[in-house]
Amino acid sequence: MSSNTTFNLNLNFNFNNFNHRSPPFSHPSNDFSFFFSSSPSRFLRFCTTRPSSAVSHGPPSPPPVKVLMEKMDLIGIVCDEHCTPGKYYCLFCPKCKGGRFIERSLSLHVIPTGDFAMWRCFQSECGWAGRIFADGRLAFNGFSRTVKTVGRSARESLVLEPLGDELISYFNKRMISQETLERNVVMQIAGRQVAIAFTYRQNGQLVGCKYRTMDKRFWQEKGTEKLLYGIDDINDANELIIVEGEMDKLSVEEAGLLNCISVPGGAPSKVSTDTVPSNEKDTAYQYLWSCKDYLDKVSRIILATDSDEPGQALAEELARRLGKHRCWRVDWPYKDDFNRFKDANELSLDEATQK
Repeated sequence: MSSNTTFNLNLNFNFNNFNHRSPPFSHPSNDFSFFFSSSPSRFLRFCTTRPSSAVSHGPPSPPPVKVLMEKMDLIGIVCDEHCTPGKYYCLFCPKCKGGRFIERSLSLHVIPTGDFAMWRCFQSECGWAGRIFADGRLAFNGFSRTVKTVGRSARESLVLEPLGDELISYFNKRMISQETLERNVVMQIAGRQVAIAFTYRQNGQLVGCKYRTMDKRFWQEKGTEKLLYGIDDINDANELIIVEGEMDKLSVEEAGLLNCISVPGGAPSKVSTDTVPSNEKDTAYQYLWSCKDYLDKVSRIILATDSDEPGQALAEELARRLGKHRCWRVDWPYKDDFNRFKDANELSLDEATQK
């Protein structure tokens, strides 16, 4: 059974239901073929996207930005220019005044709908964070716990800034648009080092950050809570997709599906023969238990991890914890006679080159 639905970017794959009576990674006869699609397709019966103003095709309502600017001005946050919804601004923090080096360390973002603005100072000695609303809701205004960046001295601070042309071009070559990058608040480390900053957010607030260079070196903030990347995108989802990396989450979103999250990193080399430990002792998968309230209400979970052995082992370990009765595993298509595509991003690149 196949789908002929087409659009700008098709990701074609098979996925199979986990069967707890079958050995790991067996091939049940219950096999279906679907497409990722930005228009309705049979795949969307299993992956229901929640409404999002960020992908609305209608004209946006005029945001009450003036109200936001007036409220921010009262607490010392001053935009040098008109605050445009969906944009990011690096400003001087009114609390620490930019620290020792007088840096623009305050990251301000007005959400695309213009309903509220949020900010955080990335000076390690400051950490002032908050949000303010255009309506009558109370603002959050406080100091958050900050962490040191791996490889930096205690006196240095982390400062993020909007993506520059070099990284935007890098993502474009990987078929990820600037709109998707902005919606997911993907930024870069300020300064000479060109490093991507995947910001982890919960309820709109920054709770962690993972970094990647273009030559695929990774590191992450120490001491931050382990969460699934994109957790806010499954607030209203009954079904979801789990991938193995932030880049894959962005690729799935490019294909029109918002109900996708990524593990924060790391796949086991093989499936453990031990029983699943208790939540408190299951440190390698603590991100699942931290997001338990989100995951418990989901009826169907599609595990679109990498096609290599660690990726397949990760799918099995996730299914053991999430319940195999509601998990489906993706089988990525073959790119030649012997090898499958590795993940969603590699498949999207191939689809683009075929056009």
